Amino acid sequence: MKKKKMANDYHKSVLLNEVIDQLLVKQGKKYIDATLGGGGHTEAILKLGGEVLGIDRDPEAVEYVEDELKDKNPKLKVVQGNFTEIDQIARSQGFSKVAGVIFDLGVSSRQIEKGDRGFSYHTQGPLDMRMNQDEKLPTAADILNLADKDELYKIFSQFGEEPRAWALASAVVRARKMRAFGTTDDLLQVIEGVYGIHGAVSDKTRAQIAKRGFQALRIAVNLEIESLKVALPKAITLLGKNGRLLVISFHSLEDRETKRAFLNFEKQKLGKIITDKPILPSLEEQEVNRRSRSAKLRVFERA
Repeated sequence: MKKKKMANDYHKSVLLNEVIDQLLVKQGKKYIDATLGGGGHTEAILKLGGEVLGIDRDPEAVEYVEDELKDKNPKLKVVQGNFTEIDQIARSQGFSKVAGVIFDLGVSSRQIEKGDRGFSYHTQGPLDMRMNQDEKLPTAADILNLADKDELYKIFSQFGEEPRAWALASAVVRARKMRAFGTTDDLLQVIEGVYGIHGAVSDKTRAQIAKRGFQALRIAVNLEIESLKVALPKAITLLGKNGRLLVISFHSLEDRETKRAFLNFEKQKLGKIITDKPILPSLEEQEVNRRSRSAKLRVFERA
């Protein structure tokens, strides 16, 4: 008999214990998981008696959680949608004045591992990178083939913090004159050229040189920073008294935007910042889940 997958097989939820501690989950209270993913945070909240509205723009994530969790948990509602519309989605499902909202801004392991999504420099596939492939957004290939050099430089330097951003932008422009970008390997070859690497590449070397460029394009494709700026002010309006807003970020721009938003909420006297400094994963978690190493958790409590 084939072993049934559990939610945490889809994606290891980062800072799970810390999230549950900071949410102060109470039985019968309502919570919103704005980035459902594999449902790890949601499953933990449900086990403690909370009611959860899970939102994700990726239809595969929604389908997975519905199959694994929804039938067993009548207190779970799952909606496919973009968290930029969190206020409308929540109120349509009866989730206003909730006890907590969680944003986990990481990409799930499944999204990275599936070659047809285009997120991974380890697996060849089309340069797509859209969280929802039904959304009418430019793909990573579209950006590489159409953006001018200055725009590419901005994407690689700001979203990827790529030290060779200008050289990479220039190399992309040169390469597309010969052949349009279409696959992850097309991009990887250009990155390797910028770093003077020829021939076989180890997984470690590939990760060291490629992760910044791939991350930059993913953020640009999905308008991730812009979406966060829109979503956080909406999320704060959904919290009841002493309700908590939690954000797990993996990029300095995400963390900076979260910190800026929380400071702004405090100035508006909407509540208080709980975390003067972000909560980081334990050394044990970092050893078990390497993708957790850049994670930072910030918490705000509604007045």
